[in-house]
Amino acid sequence: MASPNISTDRPVIRPLDEAAINRIAAGEVVERPASAVKELVENALDAGATRIAVVFADGGKTLIRVTDDGCGMTGADLPLAIARHATSKIDGTDLLNIHSFGFRGEALASLGSVGRLTLTSRAQGHEAAQISVAGGRIGDVRPAALTRGTVVELRDLFYATPARLKFLRSDRAEAQAIAEVIRRLAMAEPHVGFTLTETSDGDQRVIFRADPESGDFFDALQGRLTRILGADFTGNALRIDIRRDGLHLTGYAALPTYSRGSGAQQFVFVNGRPVLDKLLLGALRVAYFDFLSRDRHPAAVLNLSCDPERVDVNVHPAKAEVRFREPDAARSLIITGLRSALSGAGHRASTTVANETLSAMRPEPRVYQMDRPSQASFARAFAFQAPAPDGFAEAPTARFDAPHTTSDAAPASDHPLGAARAQVHENYIIAQTSTGIVIVDQHAAHERLVYEGLKRQMAETGITAQALLIPEIVELSPTDATRILDAAPTLAEIGLTVEPFGGSAVAVRETPAILGAVNAAALIRDVLDELADTGHSTNLRAKIDAVLSRMACHGSIRSGRQMRPEEMNALLREMEATPHSGQCNHGRPTYVELKLHDIERLFGRR
Repeated sequence: MASPNISTDRPVIRPLDEAAINRIAAGEVVERPASAVKELVENALDAGATRIAVVFADGGKTLIRVTDDGCGMTGADLPLAIARHATSKIDGTDLLNIHSFGFRGEALASLGSVGRLTLTSRAQGHEAAQISVAGGRIGDVRPAALTRGTVVELRDLFYATPARLKFLRSDRAEAQAIAEVIRRLAMAEPHVGFTLTETSDGDQRVIFRADPESGDFFDALQGRLTRILGADFTGNALRIDIRRDGLHLTGYAALPTYSRGSGAQQFVFVNGRPVLDKLLLGALRVAYFDFLSRDRHPAAVLNLSCDPERVDVNVHPAKAEVRFREPDAARSLIITGLRSALSGAGHRASTTVANETLSAMRPEPRVYQMDRPSQASFARAFAFQAPAPDGFAEAPTARFDAPHTTSDAAPASDHPLGAARAQVHENYIIAQTSTGIVIVDQHAAHERLVYEGLKRQMAETGITAQALLIPEIVELSPTDATRILDAAPTLAEIGLTVEPFGGSAVAVRETPAILGAVNAAALIRDVLDELADTGHSTNLRAKIDAVLSRMACHGSIRSGRQMRPEEMNALLREMEATPHSGQCNHGRPTYVELKLHDIERLFGRR
């Protein structure tokens, strides 16, 4: 039976018409309304706009209008602006030296081929002009009324390709995607004002507004991130500003104790361009893997700046991915830069830990004692009123046992974690600071201290490898064998020795001694999975660190052990001197700090 895909007629090669070419291009560039918004807002940014207003209706399906105060265009520029591969941003001689968001000259032509596009603009010293294009049919340039800048109005997106409409999601989902695009671009350009408005049946609702921020880059970025991500993020984030080998990493990265349940608060930019790059997001994950459990994710907003010739942004139709000339340098800068910043934070934990603690402790609406007596008051009253066998009895008096304290004469400490005052339930140390109190989980805190000590010891003496009595032979595919052997020198540094064994097999001759008995084949495949995913393997290092973590857990102060005052204070001082001691090996906080004014609020004093 002949295949239905095979024709007996010889196919004829013919060029596609311009309308089909534009619609095919639109399918690559404009996936959904949010893609159209992204292209139009990036054009406005390239035009030098300081304020950009976006209005949409029905999730962007029926209306998208972008207004900016940029440099604008003349009437003679408008026909070129909607032509394919016509742009003012590059001259075509060097596709690697790109300093603008857009450069292909496809966006307006693609949008005009699948929707009804109206472009109104005015350049300084010229009259305003307007041009329309619907389904690829271009109208004439005509006079218009506009003070400055450009207004791009796109109606009935995909009306010319109705099949595409069936693949769009609900209006609400498309509106959320548009808002996410604006939020990301607003983070990239903190000195530019953004307004996002949804219109429906004549009613308008402002979904997002961010006025231009003032000050230097970091002050402006901090203000913008406070507006977008909230004061909790900026209050618990570390400023990142690191230069090395022509690369410059800037932004804010949150403390490990301010971790999230997903990667929703991870934003990465390259030369100010929002990207969803696997290499960079993987490096961010690796930088935090020693401080967070697998189900927690770091929060960060990072921009990696470099010479445009060192990064290719022309590898993805939507420019969402990039390719670095030296990917190892970019990855290393993110990992070492973030780890250095986290180490510099010392024992600091996020303020949200205290806020969550206060929320858990906050009492229900107050009912004063005079309004509702306690159970103890009831008991004393009943005992007082009960008749005695031999006359009236003296009312029983309450007896309070003073808690065990370290030393009543000890002054309040000026140390960050204060001076130990008591140990409660043989697990929690209560310390007094000059501004409040600190509650320390003694087991979690000492676990981190022991873990950091083991890591220092391993860094100084190296990772000892144990030779296998009989090398384990692992059969792999040719691709996997090449990949693991390419990484063999790096793996040998952490105790895993892999050698070729003929064909596509490899021989595992040594494994890290700290791992003990290990399934070498399973270990090799774990490493290969990570190499395929990121190009690097932290899996083995993670396994070794996991062993160190378990050793630290077993070797630390156990819950239930009573500690002497000098032991408690020694633990506090060591926490202050040890990086990352604000969280345990699993990413949970090791202490909670409550300020005096917060405690007073709990008791209604404020």
